[in-house]
Amino acid sequence: MRFVDEALIEVRAGCGGDGCVAFRREKHLPRGGPSGGDGGRGGDVWLVADRNLNTLVEYRYAPLHRAGDGAHGRGSDQFGRAGRDLELRVPVGTIVREAESGELIADLAREGERALVARGGRGGRGNLHFKSSTNRAPRQATRGEPGERRRLALELRVLADVGLVGMPNAGKSTFLRAVSAARPKVADYPFTTLEPHLGVVRPARDCAFVVADIPGLIEGAAEGAGLGHRFLRHVARTRLLLHLVDIAPCAPQADPVHAVRTVAAELRKYDPELGRRPRWLVFNKCDAAADAESRIARALRRLRWRGPWFRISALTGEGCAALCRAVARHLAAGAKPRKVASR
Repeated sequence: MRFVDEALIEVRAGCGGDGCVAFRREKHLPRGGPSGGDGGRGGDVWLVADRNLNTLVEYRYAPLHRAGDGAHGRGSDQFGRAGRDLELRVPVGTIVREAESGELIADLAREGERALVARGGRGGRGNLHFKSSTNRAPRQATRGEPGERRRLALELRVLADVGLVGMPNAGKSTFLRAVSAARPKVADYPFTTLEPHLGVVRPARDCAFVVADIPGLIEGAAEGAGLGHRFLRHVARTRLLLHLVDIAPCAPQADPVHAVRTVAAELRKYDPELGRRPRWLVFNKCDAAADAESRIARALRRLRWRGPWFRISALTGEGCAALCRAVARHLAAGAKPRKVASR
């Protein structure tokens, strides 16, 4: 299924039914009085978070959604039926905003969360409400109110504990394949991931954490260059960033220090809070560099790096298990890693 993380939709709540003007006409009640019932209320529109969905593609091609209208009132004191509510299911992690103003309406970050996005109109009142001692045969009723209409901007931010960032071809997808059952595309020629991928990593039987791989970042990504800027939002919820750096001598980005500083700058430009998120350096492709130790040492000195760092080879699996165990300990120190049911 095509991954779509943005959609613009219009929702229309149901209109209320009209009130009725009617009178009782039984043979034994020649002056039975008013008996017009009220109209039914219009249906509401709700958004519901569903963990079984992972894309907004359904709403990209179906932009208009309407709830049911309320039925009109009838004689013999019969009230109209309420309109049917409409529930639109969206992936967990969907943010809902007013399309024109950008005002935040809801952040559906947990399974089953619901948000009322359009309220149905109230039903009109029938003439039985207008009878009085001086007006025993009222011939007035009110019309139902229209339901709310809104244009909504839906934005999906995937829920993950750990985000993989780095320049294109740093080996993020290969690392995700090595530590999880996810199967993003990898190849022995330069290319970049075109959409985010999620993988569940199980460093121990009783716990797991979710890793998100996003397209590689290039200089100017925060302003719209390349593909990574479209998906930086997907690491906004993560608690830890693993910054993969290609340490191989033949890397497309020959200077690993420049690559690290470029990605760090783009994170800060996109969101200052994201720039302050815990970030570990992971030097990848150490199997392709005979002098990997000295190259890493030089890079750490030039960066004046004081945070955690690791050396791995995603291709051979060297160092990956130790890195995953360290990540699990870090997540457990703040909040326990997300539990994932066993297969």
